[in-house]
Amino acid sequence: MRYWLMKSEPHAYSIDQLSKDKTAPWTGVRNYQARNFMRDQMQMGDKVFFYHSSCEEPGIVGIAEVWKLAYPDETQFDPKSPYYDEKSTRDNPRWLHVDVKFVKKTRTVNLPELRSHKALANMRILARGNRLSITPVDPAEWEFICKLL
Repeated sequence: MRYWLMKSEPHAYSIDQLSKDKTAPWTGVRNYQARNFMRDQMQMGDKVFFYHSSCEEPGIVGIAEVWKLAYPDETQFDPKSPYYDEKSTRDNPRWLHVDVKFVKKTRTVNLPELRSHKALANMRILARGNRLSITPVDPAEWEFICKLL
């Protein structure tokens, strides 16, 4: 099993919405490294920290799990979507996504709190310049954060 942190802006898709929907496709990823994580490494049952970004208090707000393996993201084919990609075709899709399943909502563990723990010093979300929407989480980091929740 692997562990992940997946970012979403709460105005676009929040932990509360996932709790209502129960499962959801993680659409709109347009970074090749993040896409490759979904395509090549994510497996059914992998655990996910759901992270709210670009908001008043960014941080981990819940736990989800990978519910369906990577498959083509339909938003790439829709000219009305902000995630439309004119170079992508159904025969050769460029963008994939996984489905995630809601596990639980947690208290917010914000960036200052994450940064305050030496055990999390190497966490990718804390690296300067990190803008990836999906990052792997080390098993020791996962266990440490779960104790904070």
